[in-house]
Amino acid sequence: MVAPAQDDAIAWPCDAVEVGRIAGAWGIKGGLKVLPFSGDPQALFSSRRWFVQPPEAKPGVKGTVAKPPAVLRITSAREQGDAIVATAQEVADRNAAEAMRGCRLFVARSSFPTTGSDEYYWVDLIGLAVVNREGEALGLVADLIDTGAHSVLRVTQVAVAENVGAPIERERLIPFVAAYIDEVSLEDRRIAVDWGLDY
Repeated sequence: MVAPAQDDAIAWPCDAVEVGRIAGAWGIKGGLKVLPFSGDPQALFSSRRWFVQPPEAKPGVKGTVAKPPAVLRITSAREQGDAIVATAQEVADRNAAEAMRGCRLFVARSSFPTTGSDEYYWVDLIGLAVVNREGEALGLVADLIDTGAHSVLRVTQVAVAENVGAPIERERLIPFVAAYIDEVSLEDRRIAVDWGLDY
């Protein structure tokens, strides 16, 4: 059984970012096994309040999921292989932890650790406009791809196809490395790149 949150007045942060999902229970004392969405899950460690949403409904699956607590107040968290093992005040035992399997975890963006110079969180880059040295618009950052060696910007742009008149989406993959990235301005919501329209 999941214990009710003692402070229902905790407001959902306006800058909430989804950072992981609960994979199930860990141990017999209510530990949670969490799968982070980042290889460096510092956002989860930086906050002692994790905001919770139930698992996404699956088409064709009937039934309801018990309502999880809106907020987990974390008492401990540590890395365990590719996962994180955490305990929370609201989760009393293994049954309560298992009941939260699949729940989505969010953390306020404002609680993320500060980045160094020339370091960015992916969530901050998504939606930025990308322009080349000639001032030509290449599109918007839709997401990023981790190749292991470096990240790659997936930039999309809607254009009208010649001879058809219908809108089409064009995709560009731009390595997020100094050789191609001239400037990132979060304030201007813009990334300047050394990349041609015909690449």
